[in-house]
Amino acid sequence: MSQASHDWSMPDACAIARPVIIVVMGVSGSGKTTVSAMLAATLGCPFQEGDELHPPGNVERMAHGIALTDADRMPWLRRIVAEIDGWRARGESGVLTCSALKRSYRDVIIGDRADVTLVYLKGAYDLIRRRMAARHEHFMPLSLLDSQFATLQEPAPDEHPITVDVGGAPADIVRSILRRIEERQGAARRPI
Repeated sequence: MSQASHDWSMPDACAIARPVIIVVMGVSGSGKTTVSAMLAATLGCPFQEGDELHPPGNVERMAHGIALTDADRMPWLRRIVAEIDGWRARGESGVLTCSALKRSYRDVIIGDRADVTLVYLKGAYDLIRRRMAARHEHFMPLSLLDSQFATLQEPAPDEHPITVDVGGAPADIVRSILRRIEERQGAARRPI
């Protein structure tokens, strides 16, 4: 499991009653790692950096500026599914990052798992480009950002995403996500 070494102000404690599995998606540079680490710390649950589940060949291709094919991604997606299903089987909460740019990828990793919450970190191209240009020691080169935005299929309403703009401070983004999860759990408990 990943351990982030960032300094931030933790969001207030949340009132999430049931185990929740959160998949945080978005293009590279959208803040998936920072937001996910903060979510996991607040929830007191495991955090898995999805990029760590890529086979070494995929990491090498991306480091050389070669975009992955759907076939390249399948072993990676299967490893993500195994992580999610492990948490589900144990009744645990967990937070996992995954670019999940295409609907077909989300159909594999989330599919009919109604207990998995999709969070989409949405950001403008110029903001993401600036963030990526400032990053160091990351395998995803800035040259692949255009292909990420070209590939991105934003989540449809039937995927029930929590969509959050990434222009704000990470702690505010986390508070917004947690508030919306709390609202969903509260709505699920109310009698009809």
